[in-house]
Amino acid sequence: MRTSIRMRSFAGLAIGIAISFQVVWAQKPLGPPGSSGTLGPGAGHLPPNPNGPSGPVPDSLDGRIYLTGNVMLDDGTPPPDSVTIERVCNGAPRAQGYTDQRGRFSFQVGQTAGVVQDASEEASGMPGTSHAPAGGASLGPPQGQKPLPSDMQLAGCDLRAVLSGFRSDTLNLGGRRFMDDPNVGTIVLHRLAGVEGTAVSMTSLQAPKEARRAYDKGLQDVRKSKPEEAAREFRKAVDIYPNYATAWYELGRVQVENEESAQARQSFAHAMAADAKFISPYPPLAELEAKAKKWDELAETTSKLLKLDAVDYPMAYLYNATANLNLGQLDAAEKSALAGEKLDTPHRYPKMEQVLATILARKKDYAGAAAHLRTYLLLAPDAEDAARLKKDLAEMQRLSGANQQANAAGAHE
Repeated sequence: MRTSIRMRSFAGLAIGIAISFQVVWAQKPLGPPGSSGTLGPGAGHLPPNPNGPSGPVPDSLDGRIYLTGNVMLDDGTPPPDSVTIERVCNGAPRAQGYTDQRGRFSFQVGQTAGVVQDASEEASGMPGTSHAPAGGASLGPPQGQKPLPSDMQLAGCDLRAVLSGFRSDTLNLGGRRFMDDPNVGTIVLHRLAGVEGTAVSMTSLQAPKEARRAYDKGLQDVRKSKPEEAAREFRKAVDIYPNYATAWYELGRVQVENEESAQARQSFAHAMAADAKFISPYPPLAELEAKAKKWDELAETTSKLLKLDAVDYPMAYLYNATANLNLGQLDAAEKSALAGEKLDTPHRYPKMEQVLATILARKKDYAGAAAHLRTYLLLAPDAEDAARLKKDLAEMQRLSGANQQANAAGAHE
């Protein structure tokens, strides 16, 4: 009886996984609020350099460091949309700025005003992730202290571009010295094979002028922190042009901020229906479905997302595995979790190990479950559930030993 009760507790462990930690998607925002999926006037480039991406860069004698450059696709053309520029220091990414419509960028190192940060770049609240960027990835010096010398701010740092469906070359910043030319050159994006999803909605590019005008006004209202006005303009845009996928997506984002989850799910679903290959609405819709424990919908949404892009969203594998686990589809859950684990080489999502442990425990592979639990506790030693999972690990080890003894006894009979 003790074992049966214990196993029911362990097998139920995954039921809350999808909503027990803050969602952290690997793919970073494509630009500032309102920049996704449009090349129109509302795309919004926010360069910290007041002279613009192509203007003269202020000197760095006061300790400030400015970097400029450009991004292009491997066919020599500029990106189809605003691209996020990240500074990655000792493995910790930090969004620093965006490209304009010609693919140019400029920013002051450490200055991120107007830059949307992904949850994984903040204190994510997820076990096993750092609550502060490592090494040179800090936003700036503590209050009252002078900025770090330029060499220290860029030590161990690379620069890369982020756009769904593309792999970025990286530019090493560690060798840069004080008073070097601020122009770092060109970052090249290479399209990934087998990625059908797009960062730009093709149907949205066909929106009539009146709908685009309302959409652009909505973007302006978002930047002015006027959510009600923004929502009204986005609704006007989709009323005029129902296939305006980016307007539906932006409306959903506003509704999420207003905690209107049901309405946001509908808006994201409309965006996907208007342009099934426009990838932006899939992650936030999956997040809402996970929080609502809508396992059927979550499994379907993440399956579609992974068909569109199987390389940029390891979190989608975790969500898909959790959904299938809760639906009792253990083989499908294990397949997704293993694929996500393989993709997540930096181990930013330790919960993948916990899900795999639960799956294997339900399959009575106690040795395998124990192995994944050990890995999880190694990656997330300070996790809130660490104490409980250590007890589960002890039970998995006991059951594994009992199985080995039973198998050995059976072999001698």
